[in-house]
Amino acid sequence: MATSITGRTALVTGGGTGIGLGAATRLAADGARVVICGRTEDTLRAAVEQVAPSVGEGGSIAHVVADVTDEEQITAAVAAAAEPTGGLDIVFANAGGSLHMGPIAEADATALRATVDVNLVGTMLTMKAAVPAMRAAGGGSIIGMSSGAGSFPHRYLWAYGASKAGIDMLCRSAADELGADGIRVNSVQPGIVDDELMSFITAGGPLLDQYLANMPVSRVGTVEDIAEAVRFLAGPESAWITGVNLPVDGGHHLRTGGDYGLLFG
Repeated sequence: MATSITGRTALVTGGGTGIGLGAATRLAADGARVVICGRTEDTLRAAVEQVAPSVGEGGSIAHVVADVTDEEQITAAVAAAAEPTGGLDIVFANAGGSLHMGPIAEADATALRATVDVNLVGTMLTMKAAVPAMRAAGGGSIIGMSSGAGSFPHRYLWAYGASKAGIDMLCRSAADELGADGIRVNSVQPGIVDDELMSFITAGGPLLDQYLANMPVSRVGTVEDIAEAVRFLAGPESAWITGVNLPVDGGHHLRTGGDYGLLFG
């Protein structure tokens, strides 16, 4: 079976830093034509310069500024990525974040809505925009960015977790609906990863200690760990896999979630 993604067209949202940048680097190294998008032009330009030396034969790296919560902007980003061929083969809907943390009884509705908007609604809008371009390509692979927090409770991180659980259900529903079009849809559920967003945990402390104690493979994850999973789900190696929410977390999902209340003293 062919295992190449050379020349395939890919869009990575939130591709300027962290896991998105790592996935873009991995896809481009295997020869994909990758477009990264995000909200900050300078960050995206720096990311393109970083990825460029590792682009494989047949591949390329470019960027487009877009906010995934704005339907017009993400639709334009998909069009920019698909422009050379008219189709789109791979989408990693990675953009997201946590804008709310704390007890349910003290919930901030505005921050909750913003968290759901950037994670769940942003992923849905990315998927919605991508489907016509993937149909034009004869099929493709969409990978949603979920989290272990969407699969099992992490105290005080419930808003983020609920939005990520929504992504998992969205991806399973889309996999059922779009399989006839040759479009596969899966999600990855990273554990604690040493990147910019998680540095406040991975720098050390009781929450990191708790994470490590609850991992059978007891180490912090790397951006490359997640990028390899994305590459697998993006390529023909996973041609008969769809509707899967894949934990990439050292086995953390086998035990118990982190207690973010430890950050509140």
